[in-house]
Amino acid sequence: MKRRDFIQRALCATASSALFTGFAGKLALAHAASGSGRQLLGNSYRALVCVYLYGGNDAFNMLVPRSTAEYNQYAAARGALALPAANLLALNPSVAPIGGASFGLNPAMPLLRDLFNQTQSPLAIAANVGPLLYPITKAEYEAGSVPVPKQLFSHSDQSVTWLQTRADAPDRRGWGGRLADMFHASNANQQLSMNISIDGENVFQAGDAVFPYFVGENGAEGVDAVQPWNADRRAAFLALRDAAHGNALQRQYASVMRRSMNNETMINDALDAETALATQFPDTRLGRQLRMIARLINVRGALQMQRQIFYVGLGGFDTHDNQLGTQAEQLAELDAALAAFHAATIEMSVANAVTTFTASEFGRTTSVNGDGTDHGWGSHHLIMGGAVNGRRIYGIPPNLSVEGPDDAGWGQIIPTTAVDQYAATIARWYGVPPGDMSTVFPNLGRFATPDLGFMASS
Repeated sequence: MKRRDFIQRALCATASSALFTGFAGKLALAHAASGSGRQLLGNSYRALVCVYLYGGNDAFNMLVPRSTAEYNQYAAARGALALPAANLLALNPSVAPIGGASFGLNPAMPLLRDLFNQTQSPLAIAANVGPLLYPITKAEYEAGSVPVPKQLFSHSDQSVTWLQTRADAPDRRGWGGRLADMFHASNANQQLSMNISIDGENVFQAGDAVFPYFVGENGAEGVDAVQPWNADRRAAFLALRDAAHGNALQRQYASVMRRSMNNETMINDALDAETALATQFPDTRLGRQLRMIARLINVRGALQMQRQIFYVGLGGFDTHDNQLGTQAEQLAELDAALAAFHAATIEMSVANAVTTFTASEFGRTTSVNGDGTDHGWGSHHLIMGGAVNGRRIYGIPPNLSVEGPDDAGWGQIIPTTAVDQYAATIARWYGVPPGDMSTVFPNLGRFATPDLGFMASS
């Protein structure tokens, strides 16, 4: 093993230890070892924002059929959890979804309903997406004749599968990390990672050469013990950091710490000098995270960034009980925060350059367990941005009837679209050429439609 590779692997291993738990992201492990990257032509800026819904969002109560036959199937499966048809926020797609049913959003999502129904809509919905190894029917699933991802219906396993898309590989690199490995050379600033998380560690942004840099809701966070207000301690720390270390790991550790501290100064100086945005964000967990992303995009010029990938998260979707009340609160937070973020991208004139999308480890069962639902499989997802071919529901909405053709059992709905297809559609817009798509999504060729069509041409 080359010395550089050894150091990189040692640092990655150490990042998960107790020593690093509190400030792994602050050490800015990005580019601890140089990797290959694609230098883009031109000066176009593009950013992706992954909004992860922790716990498994019940998307079948987020997007609900309104047409009579489909609503009756839904209501029979949902029982007491069925939303009244009269309360649904009607969607008016420019093209009827496959199957011809009409749909409405959860009553907690009026702002996203309005975005979807705009003539030039920035919002699309991908129907019934989930982790798959191959296309699969209910008969094939019951016969075990087509392999499926391991540990289906497990939070931790399916979170990893969703964010890496390689459901049949132990690789814990995410598809956002693989994109960053491919594109990080596009940024003039090679000190700061192009992958920034406002929600801590995640598989999605982990690559070979690029690792996420963690930023708080109010800016880059430093190592508390060595802030400027403690001059003596800081001086001692800097002397130790900048000493001539004889050990290779010590030297690399000191180098990464130096990079982290420089990044903290760089980011916060840029934020301090920014022209404040007029857009008002809700004072919620997700609202504050997306506000910070908007601020970082606003100072992209000062940070010399052409390609960026962001990660935020919203928890509370593991609704085994009290689902109607809990999910309404969560979806209302999602609704307000996403609408504000889109307004901010318009204010910054980057709406066409920023694509925001949701992810969640799985949907939930159509069956109920009292006043909640259990772990499912397929789910619906939102894609938002000026480059989105909006006002459409893409993919194949499932049949929600009890023990119907898409019910794997207990109301666990079999996905009709693979995460690979969903992610590859976004990655193609981001700039991945067709010849390199298999590098990021090695299983994509197993599916007949590698591009779902919800993104504009690059």
